[in-house]
Amino acid sequence: MNYRSIEDLNRTITTNLSKVPLEIDLIVGVPRSGLLAANLLALHLNLPFTDVEGYISGRILQSGERMKSYIKPFSEYKNILIVEDSIWSGSSIINVKSKLNGLYPEKKVLYTAIYAVTEATNNIDFYFEICPGPRIFEWNMMHHDLLEKCCFDIDGVLCIDPTEDENDDGPKYEHFLENVEPFFRPSKTIGYLVTNRLEKYRALTEDWLLRHNVKYNHLIMLDLPDKAARLKANNHGGFKASVYIKNDCYLFIESSIWQSKQIADISGKPVYCTDERKMVFPNSIGKSKFLLRKVVKKLIGK
Repeated sequence: MNYRSIEDLNRTITTNLSKVPLEIDLIVGVPRSGLLAANLLALHLNLPFTDVEGYISGRILQSGERMKSYIKPFSEYKNILIVEDSIWSGSSIINVKSKLNGLYPEKKVLYTAIYAVTEATNNIDFYFEICPGPRIFEWNMMHHDLLEKCCFDIDGVLCIDPTEDENDDGPKYEHFLENVEPFFRPSKTIGYLVTNRLEKYRALTEDWLLRHNVKYNHLIMLDLPDKAARLKANNHGGFKASVYIKNDCYLFIESSIWQSKQIADISGKPVYCTDERKMVFPNSIGKSKFLLRKVVKKLIGK
């Protein structure tokens, strides 16, 4: 799994500024994610910025007091750079090209993407970095079709964790399950919700997920009688890792950093830690176990 954070995006842009032709005088972002990349690039180059629809309409986005002296009438911008955050199939850029083709024949228009796959580079004039798949970006992770091939924790991810007082395995905890507010709000269907919540709280959990429009295919809960049994088992990360191993998922999204490391090491697969906003990768032993499982799976034809 190739992951890029917002910090990575900014770093990739700043270390590749020399790729941008000096004559570029207007940056245009492709909605939606391309606007983030284009805005960062425009800031670093001290250039005016707009979106595709703004460009079509001949409109430059307001840039504040500092940029007022740099803003020119739209007709005077001659060298335009259209920016996407990433290119995969090239369909988004191709769609933009069809909109802009012949619109302003007096302007020279170039196309770029911050992250590209080699197969799609013929659709753009240049790129900042090759980032092959499977890949996922921090700025659109919760709204990516890839979520259907992911495992998700609930507490700390879809909602905040309960406090010690709320986590009484009784009325206070039931009140928490019914009333806790959503935290991250994925807009795509999640493949597997994997939680250390006890099976006896399934109905309350399912009701909360329904009320907050969380779409998912499977809800896998810990089948133990009570909190005391869960604490005695002390297998929080191990339980989640077992589900991750069993199912053909690309990524596990977990809140706790220590559980993230445990899940990654046991499964041999990456885990995204929401608490620290970083990807956690397995140690060498975990990687070896993962590769061994792949070999065995291939040999038995499953």
